[in-house]
Amino acid sequence: MRAIEVQEFGGPEVLVPAEVPEPVAGAGQVLVGLEVADVIYLDTLLRSGWGGEIFPLRPPYVPGHGGAGTVLAVGEGVDAAWVGRRVVAPASAGYAERVVAEAAEIAAVPDALGLSEAAALLHDGTTAVRLAREGRPREGETVLVAAAAGGAGSLVLQLARDAGARVVAAARGERKLALARKLGAEHTVDYSEDGWQDRVREAAGGDGVDLAFDGAGGELGRAVFRTVARGGRFVTYGTSDGGFAEIDPGEAQEREVRVFNLLAGGPPPASVSQAALVEALDLAAASRIGPVIGATYPLERAEEAHASLARRATVGKSLLVV
Repeated sequence: MRAIEVQEFGGPEVLVPAEVPEPVAGAGQVLVGLEVADVIYLDTLLRSGWGGEIFPLRPPYVPGHGGAGTVLAVGEGVDAAWVGRRVVAPASAGYAERVVAEAAEIAAVPDALGLSEAAALLHDGTTAVRLAREGRPREGETVLVAAAAGGAGSLVLQLARDAGARVVAAARGERKLALARKLGAEHTVDYSEDGWQDRVREAAGGDGVDLAFDGAGGELGRAVFRTVARGGRFVTYGTSDGGFAEIDPGEAQEREVRVFNLLAGGPPPASVSQAALVEALDLAAASRIGPVIGATYPLERAEEAHASLARRATVGKSLLVV
C-alpha cells in the first residue's frame, strides 16, 4: 500500500513516498482505510530525530498519528458492526492508506461532520477540550490565548468564547490575527512586536489576564506567564518555541498563579483521550466549535506540509488527503 516514509532523520526532504506491507488488525483492533491523515507539530520534531529517549523510532519508518476514514475489518473480540462506519482513529504509522487502531480508542464520526473536519479534531480537538477542562474559562473573565491561530489554539479560543470569556488572542502577523478576530477574539496582539505584553494587560484592564493558554512554550511562553494577574491561572502545552515554558515555582507562588502543564506527565490514559475526542466531535457537530483547516496536501506531498509548519506559514490545521 501507499505510504510516506522517513528514510533518515533530517529536514522535510527525508519524507518520501513508498510501498509498504498492509497492516492486519489483531485482537482488539480495527483496520481503517484512511481518507484524511492528521499532521501535527510532533511529527516534524520526530522526523528531525528529536525525542529519541521517549519515542524510540528508527528510520525507515512511517510517520503520523492517525486520521479519519472507514473501518474495513475488525480483529478478534471487536464488534463486527464497526465495519463500514466512519471513524476517527489514533494510530501510529498514520501517513498511509491503511492503519491499525485499538478499537477502544476510536470514535465514530457524527453525521454532521465531514472526514476532514473529524481528522482535524483528532489531536487538536482532544488537546483543546483537555486544556479547557484544566483552565476552566468562565463568563466575564479575560483569557489570553497565545498561538491563537494554530490548530489547538484556534479551538481553545472558541471554547473560551463559548464559555462567555473575553478573549485576547496573540499570534504573529495580521493574517493570523484576522483569523482570531473572525473566531471571536475581542482583542488581538502581535507578539512579534515590542510591548505586546503591555497591550495584553491594557486589554485586560491593567492588571493582567485571569487565565492564559500558552501554545508557544520556551521564552515566549514565559512571557505569556508574565501577563497573568495575581491569583490567575496559566496553562501551558506548547513546545514550538524551544521546549516547554519553564516557570519559576517561587515566582508563581509569590504571585499566587496556578500553573498547569498539560503534557508534563506524558500522554494521558487512552480512556481520557477518547472521551475528550468524543466531546470535541460532538461540540463540532453542534457548531459550537469548528476546526480551522488551513492547508490540505495529497499524501505524496507530505514534505510540503512539514516545510510549511517549519516556516510557521500554516494558519490552522494541515491535513494529508489519502
